[in-house]
Amino acid sequence: MAGTLDGTMPLLGLGVWQVPDGPECVNAVRWALDAGYRHIDTAQAYRNEASVGKALKESGLDRAEVFITTKFFPGAEDPVRAAEQSLRRLGTDHVDLYLVHWPGGGPEWAWPGMERAAELGHARSIGVSNFDEADLASVSAIAERMPAVNQIHFNPFAFRRALLEACLSRNIALEAYSPLGTGRLLSDATVAAVAEDTGRTSAQVLLRWAVQRGIPVIPKSTHRNRIEENLQIFDFELSEEAMARLDALDRTGGTGRALERPWW
Repeated sequence: MAGTLDGTMPLLGLGVWQVPDGPECVNAVRWALDAGYRHIDTAQAYRNEASVGKALKESGLDRAEVFITTKFFPGAEDPVRAAEQSLRRLGTDHVDLYLVHWPGGGPEWAWPGMERAAELGHARSIGVSNFDEADLASVSAIAERMPAVNQIHFNPFAFRRALLEACLSRNIALEAYSPLGTGRLLSDATVAAVAEDTGRTSAQVLLRWAVQRGIPVIPKSTHRNRIEENLQIFDFELSEEAMARLDALDRTGGTGRALERPWW
């Protein structure tokens, strides 16, 4: 069965990696939803799903208006049971996207449980994260339902062309995490020059580089002004010359690997 993304994933979302559970996370998600974000990305490993759920409830938005992603922690035993626990913390009866967070224990072992989670209605779509070319080939070989998404570290400095092509060839959407390099890329001279030429911020330029390719991005911030600033990327385009300058920043050699140094 082909990978299907049931429902439209907004191109911009708020990621909450490294945001502590509690008021800081609740506020960040509320500010994002108030500003117009309709895509929130969390994970079991982040330990802040309850705060995401609290912010969603307090926002007053209809559940159908917000695209919610969470991720299965591969150290757990059962994706179905873990999903049910996530749903309780999030205060919802389903997530829009459920990802295997990384290929720990091998890329195939969790996939049958992910498929069961989808069959039970716990997740509208299922996918993977941090899977490289070989991992995608392995899971594809045993999948009855193909992954809809591969969420990876992706930005101009990690322009993983071969992995992007591997996803596209399997009809898997690539989603970019750390599009700002956890803030490290904002001071790069080339990025700053493109931003000055464009009349935008460095963060807006880096995010626009991805969404102009149709690639969803999930920048993380706990600052209201930056959360709002990151949303202002749909009213301009980068020139072909600017895109080429950013493309040339790649330090991976256009790799098919998801990470240079996996942590698992």
